Amino acid sequence: MKTQNNGIQLYFKRVFALMFGAVALTAISAFITRATPLWTMLIRDTSFSALYYILAFGGVGLSLWAQARAFNMRPTTAGLMLAIYSITLGIVMTPLLLVAATNNPFTILAAFIIAALMFACMALFGYKTIKDLSFLGVFLTIGMIGLVLVGLASFIWPVIMGGTSGTIICLIGVLVFALFTAYDMQTLKNVYNQIGGDEKQRNQLAVLGALHLYISFIAMFEYILSLLNRD
Repeated sequence: MKTQNNGIQLYFKRVFALMFGAVALTAISAFITRATPLWTMLIRDTSFSALYYILAFGGVGLSLWAQARAFNMRPTTAGLMLAIYSITLGIVMTPLLLVAATNNPFTILAAFIIAALMFACMALFGYKTIKDLSFLGVFLTIGMIGLVLVGLASFIWPVIMGGTSGTIICLIGVLVFALFTAYDMQTLKNVYNQIGGDEKQRNQLAVLGALHLYISFIAMFEYILSLLNRD
């Protein structure tokens, strides 16, 4: 039992090391984007350029492909895909961070702290709870798809994210990805126990788990930051 506990602890240390490494890459990528001419390539006449959309949709496509192929790739390759995705997302997030920095730079730190606390609480809950959270899977997936569709629609009709409707969407986004954090933690724990002693699959699962948790954390941060910077 002690050996098994040590094994799963090392496994989750690997998951969180990869996840927080990805978060760090996102922050560095956003900072470099704002400090270099790359920023001017993303915005054209107060609107997003073609490059911005290529990176935004390309990043989504890369994350979906990586998740689908997670157990068919070497762990090092999967880790590289996670790094590329996190760098791409940092570039895409730059406009939101710039708006926040212009309005009130403190909101960036506040959003990060709130997101980190929520993430830690929900991750601990998902790991410790004995309640089966698998029933949440379908509802959370539907909610995430709905949020993605709303996000895509907002590029065409920005008014969607304005006023009360925008606030409600942000609150729903925070709730969905907070629950996703607990759901993914329990799933990662259960799958780890099912895999057994296959070290390669454990490493592959660690990268996949890091990607899922990274997406949830970044999404919560973005929605909270949007809430803090609403008119």
